[in-house]
Amino acid sequence: MRQGTVPPAEPSRRTAAALEDLGRFVSGLDPADHPGLREPLLRTLLDTLGVSVAGSRTPELRALVAAWEPPPGPAAIFGAGVRTVPETAAYLNGVSAVTLELDEGNKYARGHPASHVFPAALAVAQARGATGRELAAALLAGYEVASRFGRATRLRPGVHPHGNWGTAGAAAAVARLMGLDAPAVADALDVACATVLATPFEAALAGSAARNGWVGTSNVSGIAAARMAAAGIAGNAGLAAVTLGDILGELDPEELTRGLGERFDIERGYFKRHASCSYTHPPADAVLEILRENPRLDPARVRQITVETHGLAAPLNRTDCPTRLAAMFSIPYVVSVALVTGGCGPEAFGDARRADPAVRRLMRVTRVAAAEEINRRLPEERAARVKITLDDGTSLAAEVPNPVGDAAHHPFGLREIRQKLDGLLGREAAEAIESIAQDLPECENVNDVLERSP
Repeated sequence: MRQGTVPPAEPSRRTAAALEDLGRFVSGLDPADHPGLREPLLRTLLDTLGVSVAGSRTPELRALVAAWEPPPGPAAIFGAGVRTVPETAAYLNGVSAVTLELDEGNKYARGHPASHVFPAALAVAQARGATGRELAAALLAGYEVASRFGRATRLRPGVHPHGNWGTAGAAAAVARLMGLDAPAVADALDVACATVLATPFEAALAGSAARNGWVGTSNVSGIAAARMAAAGIAGNAGLAAVTLGDILGELDPEELTRGLGERFDIERGYFKRHASCSYTHPPADAVLEILRENPRLDPARVRQITVETHGLAAPLNRTDCPTRLAAMFSIPYVVSVALVTGGCGPEAFGDARRADPAVRRLMRVTRVAAAEEINRRLPEERAARVKITLDDGTSLAAEVPNPVGDAAHHPFGLREIRQKLDGLLGREAAEAIESIAQDLPECENVNDVLERSP
């Protein structure tokens, strides 16, 4: 669309009609009609709460909470022992959920629905004293709406998926908690889509904390959109066609409702074992596979590391990592630290490890390239091939089709998520979070359960 021109009317009408369908879906969703969704919701809730508490323990989040000076209110900042107003809790919990790059994601949405939805829904549910069933309906509806907007949106190159299409999911969840009818839900979705952020991927590559803040802002914007709809001052003009479409990329309104009520993307999400961008996971897994087959491999003998992957991942090729976040978005760093330490947990991205001469040397000899044959497998496979060349000319290679934790490739069940949270938080805190996740969907008042949060 040329600057100053009026957006085309037809896509907006089609988008507005899709929002009307989504409004009916959100207002009418009954989790009792979909018993098969209980375990996927439990896994996603457990993982999201766990990584949020872990994120809240980082120096960055402790400093942010202190600087925020949260006013008193009914909603918990997980892991901080503080209760505040819903908007503040939604923002800070959204930031903490993504701080360690361990939050759940969905390859079909090409992003992270849960972290864009769950903080807002949990904060408002506490403020309203919602029942567990009301919260479960809101979480399922919000996740599905967010994921559908992710599916339907093709962001322009250079735009990060945090802070844009997920806002509609937060609005859907909060609108459901507020008991809005279908037209009002559609209005909330439209307002949410009109408040999306322009999010440069460069912020993540450079390691800017703004990238984490986008998720917090998205959750708050979703709350605001639902409140505007509840006040009767919103409307449904199909504005997503302009923001997610003309401005930030392309939007296919038909994808918003394809299989609506029959297919639920929460069943197809992935869970992370590495504390880094999911695009770095297949290369890391390939390196770990090489180490399993060659347990005595000496990193000092490595002369070159070649990584072939898909075009979405190939730009994550920087070797300058001034912050932990920048390292989390660097394939050269991730494969190098995996080779040196045998893992990619949160501890692998600290200042000392980033300064490790052995890691830095390997980064300098790592080459990352996109392979068209791998591109053609998207989105079903997010593959990577890694070849390590040694000082005697020997080559060691491995290829993985998807990262460990992908729903279609070594999926994580409750056992694997428990193990993940045990390692992050310790058994006592992990057990407390699991009891919360287990009890929330059936409780009479969510506050009775969430008050047990560590």
